[in-house]
Amino acid sequence: MTASQPAARPPSAAPHTTLLPEGWPKPRGYANGVLAEGRQVYVGGQIGWNVQGEFEDDFVAQVRQALENIAAVLAEAGAGPEHVVRLTWYVTDMDAYTSNLKPIGQAYRAVMGANYPAMTLVQVVRLVEAAAKVEIEATAVLPA
Repeated sequence: MTASQPAARPPSAAPHTTLLPEGWPKPRGYANGVLAEGRQVYVGGQIGWNVQGEFEDDFVAQVRQALENIAAVLAEAGAGPEHVVRLTWYVTDMDAYTSNLKPIGQAYRAVMGANYPAMTLVQVVRLVEAAAKVEIEATAVLPA
């Protein structure tokens, strides 16, 4: 499949088409690009606090909570994790991210399923909430 001619999607498949330029290796855990059509949902950066505004100290627990917060916002729009086409992750410690890839992947799949949208990961010096270790923003597209 090329960016100019995405493959036809069977009705039971994900609601979007993953873009993989010819000859590129298949990415693991993300997509290079996603073709989507429909109503858009923009989810502001979600951090790893619960509904009481409390943080776990553990990096992976904060990742899971941030993803659960995204899923909760999506649900308000009638959307789910399968509609997410882009995630931008901001982490305060890249080593905490890279040293926890397996448990982060498990937490991700538990909340987001097997949907791997286009993603960007950036290390930042600090987030607005001092106890936050991760912030994730999402864009979702619901079929028209």
